[in-house]
Amino acid sequence: LQRMLSISVEVDKSPNCSSCKIADVIFPFILNIPLRSQRETFLNTMESHLLRCKLLELLFQHSCDVPTTLPLSLSKILYFVSHSSVLLQYQDETATWQRWDEMLQYLSLLLMSYQNVILAFSLAEHLRSSLNDRMDLIIQKAKPKLQDSDDISHLDIQLKIEDFISRMQEILGQPFPLQIMEKLCMLR
Repeated sequence: LQRMLSISVEVDKSPNCSSCKIADVIFPFILNIPLRSQRETFLNTMESHLLRCKLLELLFQHSCDVPTTLPLSLSKILYFVSHSSVLLQYQDETATWQRWDEMLQYLSLLLMSYQNVILAFSLAEHLRSSLNDRMDLIIQKAKPKLQDSDDISHLDIQLKIEDFISRMQEILGQPFPLQIMEKLCMLR
């Protein structure tokens, strides 16, 4: 399945457009995956970083009270840090801190996938370009274009993370479990 999804993104002249279309179709199914381990397996084994970004973007947009119109960028990921709530509805008695832990896991995965899409300087670079255009870009040694909303400061990051920690502390009302602390450090 993952290989087929990856090929589906690549065969279009515009991988960015095809990944959006595929993500729109897959997203309702992700919402209905009952177990965290199954959701994580599906997302972690995804071969297309671009498709993974689009799915995670939809997941976080879904969890925001006020969705943003920013394009996928570092600023948008920081927006998700500030405005996302617990991502998915749970049928079981999953502890609240585990829900926040899953959200942190997906924020980190989104950030890593986005970096692979934008900043990778290997044959897989320029993932938003078609395969034909990508070869020309590689031959020209063209650098991927960063968006204006990718220009964020360390202060922006610090403030958003502190705000996120405050929200989490308010909801959890207890010292954070070790897993949460590790994921916060990794995200930072």
